[in-house]
Amino acid sequence: MSTPDLKELSSELKQMLGLKGEPIAVKLVAKEDPDPVPDEPSGRLRYCQLLMEAKKGRSLSLTAKNISCPAAASALGFLPLPEKIASGGMLKALGLFASNEAAAKTMREMPRLELGKYRAVAVAPLETASFRPDVVVIEATPEQVMWINLASLHRSGGRLEFSSAVFQACCIDVTVIPYVAKKVNVSLGCYGCRESTDIADEECLIGIPFQRLPEIVGALRELSKKAIPTARRKPIYTALGKGGPS
Repeated sequence: MSTPDLKELSSELKQMLGLKGEPIAVKLVAKEDPDPVPDEPSGRLRYCQLLMEAKKGRSLSLTAKNISCPAAASALGFLPLPEKIASGGMLKALGLFASNEAAAKTMREMPRLELGKYRAVAVAPLETASFRPDVVVIEATPEQVMWINLASLHRSGGRLEFSSAVFQACCIDVTVIPYVAKKVNVSLGCYGCRESTDIADEECLIGIPFQRLPEIVGALRELSKKAIPTARRKPIYTALGKGGPS
């Protein structure tokens, strides 16, 4: 099987959907993986901030030593989850949950990567990534995310189900879940990424297993022939202003 052209995939995604930011390539680097990873940032960053930097054009990596969010460090298998988060106390104090018990239940049900299996997470703009991604993360409007999801059903049909706790959106919802479950997942965002990054109020996130990306881009080509431009022209809505019902 030929290796997909990352630059071409990225270019088509941006052109067909009208994306403002770069699609982001993400690689979870196992301890036994000898390949080099991009440079680490000069200071500590949250994982959601790492994605923000990649969206702007930078190639970087985080490890257990320089990831500043303990919840993300646990999600990526770098470090155990601190008790103050696992118990629900910290999330209750932030005002996110009504009780420690509700917060603790949420944290118990979070899917996480195996502790100690990965030495780094690498990110880069998809078009310039020097590595084969595991997941591609896109920040986009709901309308753009809608077309990606329809493209994922273009061949098979059916219905989609998304998983989120509206917490750990970047690290779990659009990275761990697509990587482990091998399925597209959508997230509305969360307290952490909306406080710590430049994600716009009107944007959400989607994580795509890389092995599915060529298929999805191919389906977007088909949707771009008729469905996308027609829907964006809003012909039926426009007709309301030309003598239709008020």
